[in-house]
Amino acid sequence: MQIEIVPNVNEARSDNFINKTVIVIDVLRATSSIVTALENGSEGIIPVETVSEAKSFNIKNELLSGERYCKKITGFDLGNSPLEFLNHDMNGKRIIMTTSNGTRAIQKSHKAAHVIAGTILNASQCAKKAIELKRDIVLMCAGTQDKFSLEDGLCAGLIIHELNQLQEEEIQLSDFSSAMYLSFLQAKNELQKTILNCSNGKKLCKMGLKEDVIFCTKQNEYSVVPILRDNIMVSM
Repeated sequence: MQIEIVPNVNEARSDNFINKTVIVIDVLRATSSIVTALENGSEGIIPVETVSEAKSFNIKNELLSGERYCKKITGFDLGNSPLEFLNHDMNGKRIIMTTSNGTRAIQKSHKAAHVIAGTILNASQCAKKAIELKRDIVLMCAGTQDKFSLEDGLCAGLIIHELNQLQEEEIQLSDFSSAMYLSFLQAKNELQKTILNCSNGKKLCKMGLKEDVIFCTKQNEYSVVPILRDNIMVSM
């Protein structure tokens, strides 16, 4: 099994994803919110790129979710905080979601054989399901404004660690994948502290969203693994 990491959305090349499983990672906060929504009873999440596209949907029991520059979009039901999804009634509802980076990363992965959502919250189950899909794996870090984000890279390293625990055959890592794996091993005992002190962690804390960061760094809190089916993220 070969594992590659894409550092940010801007470096994604859709043709390179053909016949592979792409694990989209946006720790702070899109994939953490998607996982939390499904764990909390949502019927599915429809990821879209633009605000106007999100508003164009007209589905019964839908909720609009989205952010720009880390702030909830005016007129939407929800922002991009997993704590909102945890505390809101999700049962039987679909969520139309647009975020600055995470939903764009999902859209960029459309040529893959499978697209699943990974985060620190579901890393172990994400690795397990990815192995079951029997494809080479691309860990797609959403990043921030087309730049690499440390929290996504560390999550990718964590998922590689989980894959190593589960996979019997040798895993072949690209150089960047090896670097992120080693970075995770170095940071694993202080993962939450490291992410609180990375660029996005600090930014969210300054905006009063420290609890979001703390929540998103809980390891293997959830068992749900979202997969993209007919343009909707549903539980595998």
